[in-house]
Amino acid sequence: MAEHLGTWVYCVTRQLRDERLALLTGVDREPVRSVKGPDLAAVVGSVDLQEFGEEPLRRNLEDLNWLDNCARSHHRVIQAVARSGPVVPMRLAVVFHDDARVGTMLEERTDDLASALSRIDGRAEWGVKAFSDAGASEEGSDTASDELDRGPGTAYLRRRRAQLSAHERARNAAAMGAEAVHKALSAISDAASRHPPQDERLRGDPSWMILNGAYLVEDNRVDQFVETARALDDEHPGLRLELTGPWPPYSFATVEERGF
Repeated sequence: MAEHLGTWVYCVTRQLRDERLALLTGVDREPVRSVKGPDLAAVVGSVDLQEFGEEPLRRNLEDLNWLDNCARSHHRVIQAVARSGPVVPMRLAVVFHDDARVGTMLEERTDDLASALSRIDGRAEWGVKAFSDAGASEEGSDTASDELDRGPGTAYLRRRRAQLSAHERARNAAAMGAEAVHKALSAISDAASRHPPQDERLRGDPSWMILNGAYLVEDNRVDQFVETARALDDEHPGLRLELTGPWPPYSFATVEERGF
């Protein structure tokens, strides 16, 4: 059976006691354990290569339900380990042939990993999304054409031009507001990043996501960060802010490894 198993890597941390991983299971419902290097430890699990091997992974990652369940399990392990100290999260679906190769990775990347852990120690990632109804779709072109055919053309065109002008002004105001929000939150964060907006079809929300920000915040500045985000929500009535966190520092310390 061992030849059908690979080692899935969740994150890297400083040395930790294995009992802290007790009862924790991973993406294949496997017990989670650690592979220890000289100064660091990787949190790993043994997974079935018939499902998590290189070729099966390519197929499975195209299955949104499989991907969602896998990502949730991966995150759950990282979040649990992060309660004990700083972690460098591994991106999703990094699988090595065995623990020995994970140990080699720890040795080869000790300096980079140790530096990342020091940079994020005492900090966590917070997310702020800004939404605006100004990005909602205009009336369909068929409706506009019908109205033009039925009513006085000049009057309709004037109304339509005024609607489009107001819509454009609202979008510009929302964009400026989102930029102000990001600038203010970045000023009280150690690092900040803007991610691409999430697809509204996946969110199930027709509102325009104009900001998808991530912020690395010191633990002793969390209250200030949260209060600032709430104040900014009040200051910009054209925007709706959504605050999430704390998270492991996915946007600021994730390790890129191919595995195998």
